[in-house]
Amino acid sequence: MGVRRMGIDEAGRGCVLGDLFVAAYVTQADDDALRTAGATDSKAISAKRRRSARAALGPLGTAAIRRISPSAIDAGNLNALEEAAIVELIVELRPDAVWLDALGPPSALPALAARLRAALAEHGIDVPIHGEPKADARFPVVGAASLFAKVGRDEALAEADAVWGPLGSGYPSDPVTRAWLAERLARGEPLPPIVRTRWGTLDNLRASPTAPVTTGSD
Repeated sequence: MGVRRMGIDEAGRGCVLGDLFVAAYVTQADDDALRTAGATDSKAISAKRRRSARAALGPLGTAAIRRISPSAIDAGNLNALEEAAIVELIVELRPDAVWLDALGPPSALPALAARLRAALAEHGIDVPIHGEPKADARFPVVGAASLFAKVGRDEALAEADAVWGPLGSGYPSDPVTRAWLAERLARGEPLPPIVRTRWGTLDNLRASPTAPVTTGSD
């Protein structure tokens, strides 16, 4: 049997609205087969092509997703939450080797890999972990994971639109997202659970709805 390679990537890390999606994709298919199916950086292609690629990649491997809610993000540490999700995915799918997109600067990758290996050791798992910046564009198995994460988040936002109105992409720089937030803040309404309330964007909008974008959490 071939090597069971796992790619891991996320969607929605820098958003002010919605869940963070962390996806893993495990396959024995080679890179050419994954590329033919459409595996690539999900940000580089249209929503229609993302959906088509996800459908084509389904029969070639196994995907799993962890969703981290805004309330969990508000109450915890985003990096720690994402690392815990990665460990859960590796424990669930038991790959032979892991490739993941960098969660921070390249200098932080060795420490990240060491933390993941230590956490996995508690489950009796010893697996090579390779992390690189822009891995979703360089390694098709990570590109496949990025597609499952991105399409999953897109679908969740579409469902939320039906409840809360047009939300945009959920990123602080999106004018639709900012207008939706500014309207609720101006009316003094309680913010719904889809909002990450610790994000600096909210303080920025309270000060001035037209102020420059502030990203990230406090």
